[in-house]
Amino acid sequence: MRLLDKIKEAKDYINGVANIEPQVGLILGSGLGTLADEIENKVVIPYGQIPHFPVSTVVGHEGQLVIGKLEGKEVIAMQGRFHYYEGYTLQELTFPVYVMNALGIKALVVTNACGGLNKNFSAGDLMLITDHINTYFTNPLIGSNYEELGPRFPDMSEAYNREYIALAKKIADELNIEIQHGVYAPITGPSYSTPAELKMLITLGGDTVGMSTVPEVTVANYLKIKVLGISCITDMAIPDELEPLTHEQVVKIANQTRPKFISLVKGWLQEVTIS
Repeated sequence: MRLLDKIKEAKDYINGVANIEPQVGLILGSGLGTLADEIENKVVIPYGQIPHFPVSTVVGHEGQLVIGKLEGKEVIAMQGRFHYYEGYTLQELTFPVYVMNALGIKALVVTNACGGLNKNFSAGDLMLITDHINTYFTNPLIGSNYEELGPRFPDMSEAYNREYIALAKKIADELNIEIQHGVYAPITGPSYSTPAELKMLITLGGDTVGMSTVPEVTVANYLKIKVLGISCITDMAIPDELEPLTHEQVVKIANQTRPKFISLVKGWLQEVTIS
């Protein structure tokens, strides 16, 4: 079945359950999914019910769409995302972005939990993503192109919208939330990085390291969706100071950081102009 047909089937199913045209999509990373609990008049759809949708398999990812209103904006939130390390192709794990685009979103807020590579950062910080390095060294757009969706060679010169970043910084300042800015560099996972690998990412220019985000942002730019990226730094991944790390520790710090993350996103949604 063609990608276009799969998108239509998923879109039609969601429209049959929730009569809404969302303006903003939200992809909520590890430990950050409770933002979806703040959505009003919500309709919840488990991923397993949606045609062609993958299913989340990771602790801390609830695995459902939550559709409704948040801070005056019609939103569709992915309460849990998909990862390359779960065995999905990049095309499969980015499928929800195509569906959200078909449903009408113009903006996408992408969030993640990540490790800090920049020594000026600390565990518990929030970072606005200013750019990324595709250290997957593959791309979700490889394969047949559909001109109805986007160009064969999409521009990535402003992968993360500068106006969205500036507004998020303004909101953070007003809320007295210390905010970092930096470059996100992903690994495929599921193993955490070795010290030598972390040194490589730092040399390449990475400020944080994670296991997600870049595929979804690539497809969003292809579809001409404006992106805001927010990372929750759950641990410091400094090569010479590296300590053993577990996913439970990542989720724990993400949970502790959650109140300021929720305040930042809600404040941004309240003031952003969607066009």
